[in-house]
Amino acid sequence: SMNHTTVVEFVLLGLTNSRFLEIILFLILVIAYFLILFGNITIISITLVNHFLQTPMYFFLRNFAILEITFTSTFIPSTLYSLLTERKIISLPGCFLQMLLFFCLGTCTFFHVAAMSFDRYVAICRPLHYTTIMNNRFCFQLVLGCWAVSFLLMSPPIIMIVQLPFCGPNVLNHFYCDTSQLLQLSCTDTWFIEGLMFILSIIIVPGTLTITVISYGCIIITILHMPSSSGRKKTFSTCSAHLVVVTVFYSTSIYRYNRTAQRGGQGSDKVLSFFFSVVTQMLNPYIYSLRNDQVKRALKESMSKAFSSSRRH
Repeated sequence: SMNHTTVVEFVLLGLTNSRFLEIILFLILVIAYFLILFGNITIISITLVNHFLQTPMYFFLRNFAILEITFTSTFIPSTLYSLLTERKIISLPGCFLQMLLFFCLGTCTFFHVAAMSFDRYVAICRPLHYTTIMNNRFCFQLVLGCWAVSFLLMSPPIIMIVQLPFCGPNVLNHFYCDTSQLLQLSCTDTWFIEGLMFILSIIIVPGTLTITVISYGCIIITILHMPSSSGRKKTFSTCSAHLVVVTVFYSTSIYRYNRTAQRGGQGSDKVLSFFFSVVTQMLNPYIYSLRNDQVKRALKESMSKAFSSSRRH
């Protein structure tokens, strides 16, 4: 049998083998990454400097923005580089590091969405107890817990994959280092890791989805009992936008990672991965935050102050 040192790098086939489509995808991905960075950096900045936005809701949104920047930065820059230069090679350490960060941060996104939905549930369904329940200490512990649990859950199977022998071939039919693809390339039996990954995906994705669905279900019931029609309309408008993003994010994730047969490689897997890792991340800051009236007001105030200051100078 061949030694695992035979494979020293992997070839990522990417999203397409057409050079014309690669250029189009490069432009689309540049715009998407710019919107992700711009939207999330704006949220981080505006929630830090504006004292009206020093509430638990914006604390979660600020941390969610940090999470989105770090998550998308694990694979978008390298994907852009490969699309521009046609160099589709990634080293073994680079591949394993990307895989670890992608899946740990991706898992953290699920927990964070659930935490934000719980925050909205307490705010709308139990408004009198909101400040008591969602105090600074609890909010910090909740965010820290999301990060810690994500890395604790995902690190063991990723470490197991890193220790697998890879004897060739070394071609991954994806645009990032995907676990199911790597398991196919190992020259040893991977049934235990595949089973562990499937169990973890069942715990993480449907588990956090249950929390999110229950929270928004209670919110919708509370909204329907609101006496003011304008209040109902305003609250439901916000929640419906959140639900659209949650639906797209979870539906693509469940279909991609909660199947009994996880040996991917089909074109549909790459398209689904693109949707939940790029498209939903691009929409999140604009749906969760930048369409919010308080954020809009804070942005206008900051822009007017900056404009006044520049005119004085």
